[in-house]
Amino acid sequence: MRLVLFFATLIVVALAAYLSVAGFFLARTVATVLTVTPPTALERATEAPTDPLALGFRGNPMVALSLPFEVVAIETQLGPAEAWFVPANGAESGRAIYVHGIGGAREDGYRHLSLLHKAGWSVLLVSYRNDDDAPQASEGTYGMGLLEWPDLEAAVEWSSRGPDGPGLLIVADSMGAAILGQFMAQSPLADRVSAVALDSPALSFRAVIGHLATQSGQPMPYAIAPIAALLVPRTTGLPLTEAEVAPVFAAFAGPLFLAHGAGDQLMPIGPSLDLAQTRSGKTVVHWTEAAHLSSFTDDPAAYEAAFTAFLSSVEG
Repeated sequence: MRLVLFFATLIVVALAAYLSVAGFFLARTVATVLTVTPPTALERATEAPTDPLALGFRGNPMVALSLPFEVVAIETQLGPAEAWFVPANGAESGRAIYVHGIGGAREDGYRHLSLLHKAGWSVLLVSYRNDDDAPQASEGTYGMGLLEWPDLEAAVEWSSRGPDGPGLLIVADSMGAAILGQFMAQSPLADRVSAVALDSPALSFRAVIGHLATQSGQPMPYAIAPIAALLVPRTTGLPLTEAEVAPVFAAFAGPLFLAHGAGDQLMPIGPSLDLAQTRSGKTVVHWTEAAHLSSFTDDPAAYEAAFTAFLSSVEG
């Protein structure tokens, strides 16, 4: 009996040690992803794509799409952040703001800009803290929207025509969705948003950690993930358990567009599927098998059809 108890205790101790170590390394991986780092020499030397609709393209709207634009300074809490304002060609159907994700840039919004401009919309492509053309924050960390949402608030104030004017469409990719969700939950200007479009959105920090644990190939990922979720806030100093914005979008009464691919290796599609099921407001979805932010390139014509159908339900 004592021998059985000894081996049982040994197994429990070994299991606890494994989960602790695996949880620690997963937490460290997540903290590294959330750390703002300058481009490496290899990244600088890598040739950027020449297609303006490809992620990684760099160049202003005139260079990319032959669209006239204005360089504007959005006054944020940390200082001015540069943005590009692309006015509609002729009568304005509405105004939109594009918000990119971690490690992204304003140029990542050219896919949506091309569709919005064709439909008569004016578009503001913003930068926010820690971008090349925006103030650098002292903590040097991406905050899953908890830190960045005031920068979006400043852009909304610049772009909107006041509380009695037409509402804005906010287009957000990846962590941009987390920024938008925090803005809608916390800002007094949230009611100026009349429509939302999300692509590969970061809706749940817990779900992201669980997804990364599964992607790691380690045994017992669903046991490792909760441990990592407890450790990451301690290493980053951020209350990341509050980075859960799916309920905000579920409660949003305006039209919502949602694109996500089942092959997304960073942001799990599950929260997006759940969001589409729980919403009562007008919702247009575009599901693919694509990787992160690749639903557009998977089938541009199908993406455009879905996004255009969404725009038809939006009053600018």
